[in-house]
Amino acid sequence: METDQERVKRLRKKSMSLPLRPGVYLMKDKSGGIIYVGKAKALKNRVSSYFGSHYNHTAKVIRMVENVQDFDYIVTDSEFEALVLECSLIKQHSPKYNILLKDDKGYHYVKITKGAWPRIDAAMQLVDDGSEYIGPYTSSFAVRQTVEQAQKIFRLPQCNKTFPVTHKQRPCLNYHISQCSAPCAGKISQADYKRSVEHAVDFLKGGSAVMIKQMQSEMEQAAENLDFEKAAVLRDRIAAITKFGEKQKVVSADVAEQDVFALAHSQDKACLAVLRFFGGRLCDTEHFIFDAPEDSDYARYELLMSYYSMRERVPPRILIDSLPQDSELIAQWLSEKLGKKVSFAVPQRGGQLKLLEMCRSNASEKLALSLGRKGKDTAALDELARLLGLDSPPEYIESYDISHTAGTENVAGMIVFKNGQPYKAAYKRFKIKGFDGQDDCASMAEVLERRFRHYLEENEKPEGEKRDEGFARLPDLILLDGAQMQVNAVRAVLLRLGIDVPLYGMVKDSSHRTRAVTGEGGEISINSKRSAFTLVSTIQEEVHRFAIEYHRKRRSAGISTSLTGISGVGKKRAAALMKHFKSLTAIKEASVEELCAANGVDSRTAQVVYDHFHGTEE
Repeated sequence: METDQERVKRLRKKSMSLPLRPGVYLMKDKSGGIIYVGKAKALKNRVSSYFGSHYNHTAKVIRMVENVQDFDYIVTDSEFEALVLECSLIKQHSPKYNILLKDDKGYHYVKITKGAWPRIDAAMQLVDDGSEYIGPYTSSFAVRQTVEQAQKIFRLPQCNKTFPVTHKQRPCLNYHISQCSAPCAGKISQADYKRSVEHAVDFLKGGSAVMIKQMQSEMEQAAENLDFEKAAVLRDRIAAITKFGEKQKVVSADVAEQDVFALAHSQDKACLAVLRFFGGRLCDTEHFIFDAPEDSDYARYELLMSYYSMRERVPPRILIDSLPQDSELIAQWLSEKLGKKVSFAVPQRGGQLKLLEMCRSNASEKLALSLGRKGKDTAALDELARLLGLDSPPEYIESYDISHTAGTENVAGMIVFKNGQPYKAAYKRFKIKGFDGQDDCASMAEVLERRFRHYLEENEKPEGEKRDEGFARLPDLILLDGAQMQVNAVRAVLLRLGIDVPLYGMVKDSSHRTRAVTGEGGEISINSKRSAFTLVSTIQEEVHRFAIEYHRKRRSAGISTSLTGISGVGKKRAAALMKHFKSLTAIKEASVEELCAANGVDSRTAQVVYDHFHGTEE
């Protein structure tokens, strides 16, 4: 029986005999099934790298190599030929370790039922039920959008009621906002209703331009016949069609035909969103959920190859949030499919950037939905990761702040944000123990050292022993309420303890509002990144609140202790004095008469308190 070490040694020896030429390699498992297909500029270098040290390999590659029993290869004349062959083989074999998009595209139809009160709706398949079907269409998005427009423009019911109804009902909200003619309430005759459906079908078949021209002619004819009621209805429908056309311009593109791609991912899952524009308008939208990739640029390469392998239409321009690996080769492959040049663009400003942001927002929303989270939280974490150059969104963030009064009652607060929301079960409080006085850098260094020494201790506990949830795991990101000096002090602590976690400080402006984060590379402005800015600002406000709340609690306890040390002053009188004067300084400066104003403090007690602070107490 061959051991794993012998297997890897055998495969490495075989890979070293490969030629230094372009080609495609096929990794196979013990049953001979193909589990991964890849291309290479030099087969020997690429394939042998799998069977050397695992130091530079991702977890996914390590898992794949563990299952490789043998491999095969095909030599090509160029790397481009290798790409085309790779694409064909992936489509043919659907290997387990390649990123594969599941194509759920089917044919879609617009369905018009028969009968006295026909209905218009979207349908996923043809059924022999006597209804009329318009189609097929490949885009469910386009079908749903068009049917919804027709229903609203021609005031057709969007509910599930069956007509005619046995008795008149109260019309629903759609009637009151002029989006339904309310046949359920007898607000429209059967003949007029059928004419509305006929107009809607003409609109669906001929498009808005043809429909507007036809209705304008009918409106003018009705006006000549003095049928002003009919003319008014037609006028309103023309206005509604025009209004929907204006709405569609909100998601129009400066470029007539292009696709927009954006990737959003958490630590476990990822989502690729696609917006497709044709004739300058959004004509389709798609999204795909898959396991989170460990190399985003290579993932984009695989995703684009997979997507255009299952889609016939290729646009001349592709917007994407980051260029994929081998983007020039992919562009060449797509250009040959289209028959003319295809180019990639990563927009930085203007309307094209807005389209990309809209696509990215869609990816975040769909990903959040699949994970059972809020879209805005997923979008904020994704944006923060891109801003800070993190490999993946920081789902578990720890933040720290120091609070004191002129160096007294020096404390710190640690808060946790999990998946973009406060996770109060993991909050921690620290009393500075290493020194007296004011030194925020030393305080921050002490707190972080204590926190991560707790982490090391928790992870040394025997299996099955209960661990402290707030200390037992490493965060994905540390945010300090402070500038570069605090960051430098804490970085030295992390290096000494061998803790590798991204570390940044949160910098405030002159109005004490968050304006930037600071790390090894200097300050990074976040004001223009709306989602990330809101998240970081919220974290900074929360950690400040938590730290200062703890400081005030300790300070009040300290003041209460100093008052209860006075003869005749117990906890109730100490609390009454603090409630009345608000601070120990105000109590010290008060006269005997003013002290008597506090609830429960008589003249004798007031005199004792006064003498205590003015040095006349015996």
